[in-house]
Amino acid sequence: MVATPEKLDQSPISGAAGDRVAVLLMGYGEVESYEDFANYNEQALNLLTAKFAPVPTWIYPPLAKLLAVFDLHEWDHQHDHFISPHNAIFERQRAGIEVELQQQWGDRVKVFKAFNFCAPFLPHQVIEQIRNEGFDKILIYPLLVVDSIFTSGIAVEQVNDALTRTFQGSEHWLKGTRYIPSFYNEPAYIDLVARMVEEKIEQDLAVAHLPSQTGIVLMNHGCPHEAKGFTSGIDESQALYERVREKLMYRFPLISVGWLNHQTPLIKWTQPNAELAAKNLMDLGATSIIFMPIGFATENHETLLDVEHIIHALQKRRPDVTFVQMPCVNDHPDFLAMAAQWAAPQVADLLSETAMVVNPSLAAAQAAHFDNHDHGHSHDHGHSHNHGHSHSHDHSHDHSH
Repeated sequence: MVATPEKLDQSPISGAAGDRVAVLLMGYGEVESYEDFANYNEQALNLLTAKFAPVPTWIYPPLAKLLAVFDLHEWDHQHDHFISPHNAIFERQRAGIEVELQQQWGDRVKVFKAFNFCAPFLPHQVIEQIRNEGFDKILIYPLLVVDSIFTSGIAVEQVNDALTRTFQGSEHWLKGTRYIPSFYNEPAYIDLVARMVEEKIEQDLAVAHLPSQTGIVLMNHGCPHEAKGFTSGIDESQALYERVREKLMYRFPLISVGWLNHQTPLIKWTQPNAELAAKNLMDLGATSIIFMPIGFATENHETLLDVEHIIHALQKRRPDVTFVQMPCVNDHPDFLAMAAQWAAPQVADLLSETAMVVNPSLAAAQAAHFDNHDHGHSHDHGHSHNHGHSHSHDHSHDHSH
C-alpha cells in the first residue's frame, strides 16, 4: 500500500486475464419505507441484540412490532416524516470507490453493496448476484470504522451463511477471498476527521469563541460492556478517540469522547454518553460545542436524530451555548480515495493468486479424521510431539496464506 490516498498503486498484476474480483461493500442499511420497520427490527434483534442481551428468540417477532411503533412515532411524527439518507449515501460511497478502483483495473473489479438488514440487498441476495455475474473472487469489505461482533462480525456471519447457501456439487464456486478490517487506526482517516473539525471551527465558531472555550464531543458508536465473550468494539473505539483527540488537543483542550448508546435495560453501556460529555465540557467553561461522529463513516438515524435530540435537550438548559452538529465523512472525496486505497492491495492479491479449490462437503469427514488423529496423538506424546507439532503448524500457516 502506498502512503497517500490520492492515487492507487500502479504495480502490474500477473494473474490470469479472466480473473475478476467482486468487492462486497457492507453496511447496516436503514429502512426507507415505514412498513419495513418490523422486518428490519427483527433482523437486528436476531443479529445484534442476541449477542449481548438475554432475550428469548420467541419474543423477537412481537418485540420487533412493538419497536416499530416507537420508530414510526419518532421518524414520522417527531421528525416530520424523516427518511434516512443512509442508503443513498452508501450508494455514493460504493460508486465512488468503484470509480477509484476501476481507474486501475477496469471491469476486472466491480463494487457491490450489501446491507445487513435491508432487502433487496441482504448479503445472501447480493452474493447470489455476484456468483450469477461470473465472479469467483470476493473482497469482503465492511465499511465500518471499528471491528466488533456488532459490525464486521455480523457481516462475516452473513457472508458465511450466504456462501453455505450457494454451494452446490463437489467444488465451491468461490476461488479466492480477502477481507478488509476496520480502519479506526488509519492515519488518513484520523487526519480527515480532525481536519473537518478544525475547518468547521474556523468557518463558524472562531469569531465568537476562544479555542479553550470551544468544546468538542467526538462521538463513537456505543458499546455494551458484555457481549457473550465477543469483541464489543470498546478498545478500538477508545483508541480511535485518543488518536483524533491528539490531533486537536493542543489547540482545543476541551475534548471528550461521547458514546451514542442504545440504552437497553439491564445492560451496562459505555460512558460518558454524548449528552453527558457535552454537559461536562460546559461545566469546564465551553461556550460552544461541536458534535463530531468519528465512529460512523455513513450518516444514519443515530448521527442525525439521536444527536438532534441531544442538542435540543441541551439548548433548553443552556440557550447561551452554540451547538454544532457535524456530518460523517460520507462521500467526502478524500474518504472515497482512501477507502479505495485500503482495498487496492487485497484486490491485487486476489487478481494475481492461483484459484483455490474447496469442497465443503468434505468438512464433516475432516472433522472426524482430525478428532481421531488428536486422540491418537495425545497417547503418543513422548516421542512424536515435537515433530507432529512442527509439521502441523507449518502446514496450517502455509495454507492460510
